[in-house]
Formats: sequence, C-alpha cells, structure tokens
Amino acid sequence: MKKTSLIQKLEVYKKEFHEISESIIQPSIISDQNQYKTLLKKYKKLEKIVSLYEEYNKKLTFLKEINFIIENDSDPEMKELASTEKYKILENLSSIEKESCRLLSSSKEECATEDHRNAAIVELRSGTGGDEACLFVEDILRMYTMYFKKSGWKYKIIHAQRGGIKGYKEIILDVNGEEGVYANLKFESGVHRVQRIPKTESQGRVHTSAITVAVLPKVKDIEININLSDIKKDTFRSSGSGGQHVNKTESAVRLTHIPSKITVECQEERSQHKNFEKAISILRSRIYQNEKEKRLKKISVKRKSLISTGDRSVKIRTYNYPKNRVTDHRIHKSIYDLAGFMNGNIQEMINFLKLFDKK
Repeated sequence: MKKTSLIQKLEVYKKEFHEISESIIQPSIISDQNQYKTLLKKYKKLEKIVSLYEEYNKKLTFLKEINFIIENDSDPEMKELASTEKYKILENLSSIEKESCRLLSSSKEECATEDHRNAAIVELRSGTGGDEACLFVEDILRMYTMYFKKSGWKYKIIHAQRGGIKGYKEIILDVNGEEGVYANLKFESGVHRVQRIPKTESQGRVHTSAITVAVLPKVKDIEININLSDIKKDTFRSSGSGGQHVNKTESAVRLTHIPSKITVECQEERSQHKNFEKAISILRSRIYQNEKEKRLKKISVKRKSLISTGDRSVKIRTYNYPKNRVTDHRIHKSIYDLAGFMNGNIQEMINFLKLFDKK
C-alpha cells in the first residue's frame, strides 16, 4: 500500500473514531444496549488504529528532521549518526504500515479500499412495478441530485432510457466531487423498495414497487486496460430527445466486452465519438466492479455485514409513503421524515451506515 493511500485511509478511520467517541456517550445510545455494544466494539478496534496512526505521524516528523540534518549538517560524524537513525526509522515505518494494514482488514483484498475515490458511476434501473417503478427511478434521481447539490458535487447524465408513460427505465450518472463521493454513495447499492398509492390507482390501494441502484467506483484507464479487440461496437439511432439530428444519424453506441459479456449503451451525446468515450468509461467501471465483487465473494464468509459489499440483489431500503417512513433494513434504522429524505437529506442515514460498516 502506498504511503499516501495509507494516510488517506487512516485519516478516514481517525475521523470515524472521533465520531464514535461523541456518539457513544449519548444517552440514546447508552440506553440501547445492542447499539452501544456494537459501537463500543468498533471504538476499541479504531482506538488501536488511531494510536498506531499517531505513532506513524511522529516517525514521519522525525524522518523529516533526520533528512534535514543529512542534507544540511556539515559535521560528517553527525551525518553518519543521522543516516544510521534514518535506517531505523524507515524500518519502524515499514513495520507500522504492515501492522496498520493488518488491523484495517484481515486480507489484502479488504485492505484495498475505494473510499479515497472522488468520482463514481451511479446506475438506477426500474424493477418490479411497471410504470410505477419508472416513476420511482425519477424520484430517486431527484433525491440524489439534491443530495449532490448539498454536498457540493457535480454530476452528468451519461445515459437515459425513458419509461413507457413517464419516468425512467434506466439512468446512469457520472458524479464528481472534491471528497467523499464513493465513500458515501457506496452504501446506496442494492434494491430500493417503495410502498405508496400510485397516481394511476383509482381505488386507493397501496402498491409495492422496486428499483435497483448500483454505485461503481470510477476508474482510470491505467487501472483497467481494455483491449479494443475484446470489444464489439454497435451503433444505432438514439431513442432520446434531440430532434431530427437524432433520427437521421446513428450516434448512439452499444459496446459489448466479449470476455466478460458486459454490455453498455450510451446515447446522450449527438456525437458518436463522445458517446463511445462515455460508454468506455462506464464499461471500465463495470469490469473493475466485476473483478472487485469476485474478490469480495472469496472473503464474504469472514464478513457478517452486507452494508457495503455492493450486492445489488439485496433489499436495502423501503420508502413507505403512507407512514412517512424510510427504513434501512441492513441496520434496522428508520427515519420518520420521508419528505425531507426525498429532498436529499440522506446524510444522516449514510452516517449510521458508516458507523455500522465493517463491525
């Protein structure tokens, strides 16, 4: 693990440690024995990591001082002593790095976090429920875009497929920000279920529909090298808005990665070249995620938590409109402000998921 990556990861754990330190003394947490025991267990684990991180920072500071002596001191004997001390410090740093990685996870696969990534691909797809599911995709899209705005993140629509009457069958977003994009959004992967009375329902009965959300880390070409000979490219006319131009030119692109059989479509741009670039970006993230999920399956037996495994078949959340309630089933947490939640106030739920992740 690179030093910069390790420091970034340890900073995240240090911040989380202070958050738990504040939460664990709250009366509402203390009164809930199950919640208190869970947080206390994680507090003790993080305490060891933070202590190691503080020791690591002290060694780095000492190393800077030693390097200054080696570069600037005119006394040969002092330089020799400094060089000997530098060797010891480097050995200590190496030991701390190995111990940090061991504490952070029980395997090399877990140690390779994606939390440092400040860009993500977010895919929303309608599931069971027909037109109502398409409408809910549009509602969740609005929820996320309002959350992005509150977080100071930017987003672009890469691909969109409209529903039969209204809403979307599928929509894919490219989300970018200065920090915390993937670390926060990764918890959204899974099945989102809605319970409400559809506008088309004449008898006032509550219907249940579902959509799927997939959050993928956006990766660079140097991380996933795609051989163009492994890609089958098809072009077709866009079915989206765009007037006569869209109807007359085959600007939309469909890419199929032959080895993995992953297929990606993009038709938002009028330029075939731009659609190809966006499709390649999505394809790269999907291939990367596919490989990541294979690694996670190997270690899934060791993990009881499904909070951030990215398993898209797991029902993670229910939005119950008649009861004004949103419930996350992974942590059994309910928030009784569905209107506020749908207006982008989802950080509270994400913070709870962060606390319970990897417990």
